[in-house]
Amino acid sequence: MNKISVIIPILNEEKYISKCLDSIIQSDYDKFLMEVFLVDGGSVDNTKDIIRTYQEKYDFFKLLENPKKIAPIAMNMGIKASSGKYLFIISAHASYSDDYFSKLVENIINLKADCVGPVLITDTKNKTSISNAIKNVLSDKLGVGSSFRSGIDKITLVDTVPFGCYKKEIFDKVGLYDERLVRNQDIELNKRIINNGGKIYLIPDIKCTYYARETFEELAKNNFNNGKWNILTAYFTKTFRSLSFRHFIPMLFVLFILGTALGSFVSNNMFYLFLGSFLPYLSIILLRSNQIKKDTTLLYQFIAFVVLHFSYGFGSIMGIFQIIKERK
Repeated sequence: MNKISVIIPILNEEKYISKCLDSIIQSDYDKFLMEVFLVDGGSVDNTKDIIRTYQEKYDFFKLLENPKKIAPIAMNMGIKASSGKYLFIISAHASYSDDYFSKLVENIINLKADCVGPVLITDTKNKTSISNAIKNVLSDKLGVGSSFRSGIDKITLVDTVPFGCYKKEIFDKVGLYDERLVRNQDIELNKRIINNGGKIYLIPDIKCTYYARETFEELAKNNFNNGKWNILTAYFTKTFRSLSFRHFIPMLFVLFILGTALGSFVSNNMFYLFLGSFLPYLSIILLRSNQIKKDTTLLYQFIAFVVLHFSYGFGSIMGIFQIIKERK
């Protein structure tokens, strides 16, 4: 077996960190060939105290301090401190199957890949009608376009994966994470790998469970920031190549709806265009909500879709305004 390094950026993760670390302990990978860097961005809850109780029993858990707090800086700190041949960049908001590390290493070797990653199973820690609606929408292609969330049937070349296993040498070739990017740093890095001739594969039979936000407010805040950082990522990197067209669909849709709604005050044609686009959208969302709702109500499922789409779109619009403001 090869030595691996696992890097986990953390900040105020007391609700989730134990599940994450327990899943690592229970993995079938030889612990003598594993080092786990928990890079903390200044947690003010019990996260670090919980980690220290694990360190008393397991010396492969290593706690690093990240005074700058930003996730890509934490990732780069872990990469620089690592000694493994293969690096895993994972989340404290998730738990990992017993064969997660061993199977991804096996696949990255067999496929001669630069990065491989799992299918993401979305779940929530606390089961309520609202959290279940959020879980459902984050597992559906109409909610999120990512194949790693909705699942695939066979090993597939992709443009990005969640919580991937990387050859350490790839960072020497394409560089580290872009520390300007609060979000999307993984997408941008993976695009750089592909643009340099690398290969990234999604492996369908390897799973990890990601614990999603549990309220509509948390869902809106998270996706607003995701949408905003799509625009800021393109701005900072001076290219749209780090993202895919699907990342901008919510913004274009929200702009169209807002434009036709405002135009309705001065033009009947714009009003009909608004109705002709918005009503079919609501109908599709309602129909899909009825199809996928599980352990929730039709209303909550419908709201989850609308909150996800519009918060993401408004976030991207706000990203444009932020750029305009900074340039002025």
